[in-house]
Amino acid sequence: MHEPGVGDMAPDFTLPGEGGDDFTLSAHRGKPLVLYFYPKDDTPGCTTEAIDFTRAKPDFDKMGVAIAGLSPDPVARHEKFRDKHNLGIALVSDENHEAALAYGVWKEKSLYGRKFMGIERSTFLVDAEGRIARVWRKVKVSGHVGEVLAAARELTG
Repeated sequence: MHEPGVGDMAPDFTLPGEGGDDFTLSAHRGKPLVLYFYPKDDTPGCTTEAIDFTRAKPDFDKMGVAIAGLSPDPVARHEKFRDKHNLGIALVSDENHEAALAYGVWKEKSLYGRKFMGIERSTFLVDAEGRIARVWRKVKVSGHVGEVLAAARELTG
């Protein structure tokens, strides 16, 4: 499976967002977008990452950079997660792993010797033309949002 990288067009998708609105990647052309994939709502690392992106949102907003988090959780779970932690970022439901497969982040994982398929925590910075400007795979949550913010600053000059 092809894993899109820097310089590739970001694979387009339309998936359900919160409040019954669909989220279409190509509808965000004209401004940069942070697309981050995470395994599961309301788990420790995923919650920290979502809160970190929410805290940094005013800085991303100043640069005109949108943020969207994708996980296989259904919309209803996203809405609970958003409300519980006062999240201010778009959460998109990828229940059929359509976007995760297109971005090469649906991987075999192992926990306590058990193998299963899941999201490899990854972030893509997409430029205003819809090309991938930066990729972070196997993300460690601590300090990650700061790195993405710095890359967004470079991109937007």
